Amino acid sequence: MRIPLVSIAGLAGGLACVGAGSSIAQDFPAKPIRLFTVAVGGGLDFSARLFVPALSASLGQTVVIENRGGGVTPIDIVAKAPSDGYTVLYNSSSTWLLPYLQTKVSYDPVRDLVPVSILMTSPSVLVVHPSLPVKSVKDLIALAKARPGQLNYAAGSTGSSTHLSPELFKSMAAVDIAHIFYKSSGGSIIDLLSGQVQIMFGSAGTLAPHMKAAKVRALAVTSAQPSELLPGLPTIAASGLPGYESVVSYGVFTPAKIANAVVQRLHREFVQVIQRPEIKEKLLGAGIEPLGTTPQDAAAYIKADMAKWSKVIKEAGIKAE
Repeated sequence: MRIPLVSIAGLAGGLACVGAGSSIAQDFPAKPIRLFTVAVGGGLDFSARLFVPALSASLGQTVVIENRGGGVTPIDIVAKAPSDGYTVLYNSSSTWLLPYLQTKVSYDPVRDLVPVSILMTSPSVLVVHPSLPVKSVKDLIALAKARPGQLNYAAGSTGSSTHLSPELFKSMAAVDIAHIFYKSSGGSIIDLLSGQVQIMFGSAGTLAPHMKAAKVRALAVTSAQPSELLPGLPTIAASGLPGYESVVSYGVFTPAKIANAVVQRLHREFVQVIQRPEIKEKLLGAGIEPLGTTPQDAAAYIKADMAKWSKVIKEAGIKAE
């Protein structure tokens, strides 16, 4: 789903800041902002450390990164924080998908959080071991139908993109492909390169070197539109499975009941920073594509994403450990 950076809804939201809201936006921020995200390492931490210095300079206040483990911890902190804009969440699609994967989640992503923007997305690339006799998505679907349950895919942690992307593929293509679970992405890639597993939906940044070395064969990218990260590679949707899309989204959220003027100010500052050429170049180098939706478009995106993935999670019986 490619979302426009500007929409009528976004314009209306911006106009709502005029008047009393303008004074709030002018006074904000008056003190440092705490940006909560997951543990050190990975795409979220990397990208936060990349754009936060420029964000601090633009806002005129220090933005402090608060790494608080994984799972629901950083989300819970922000969901229960004061609605003043000084406690902000920077997290992935797991923000709105964890309630479908775990039984004990104390927050409601729609009730307790306000989306500022879907800042970035990270598509996966569908690759196969060269020994598999397929050259396209259509070939893979045909082979999977001819050999039900005989093909397999490697995936990392339960509910990760390496797990959900192939499950969506299986559901839409009506094929049976076995799931081989790995505790780490490193182990899954080693077995993919050796031919122990045949299929993987992995990050472009991780798999690109192996694609260039012809150790794996890339079939398609999982985004709805062709990706800058993988020039010339078709999408799954355009090469055999219309409507398919699976990306990891990185979003910014505040606690609910926050002033719209503060949300709009945060939106403007975050989006301007990630669109800077030097930052965009480094993000693309890490397999991350800057986006920067309006708050209204972010809310619509999340609603649609929740509907899609809740169905896949339920049908596949996926539960996080």
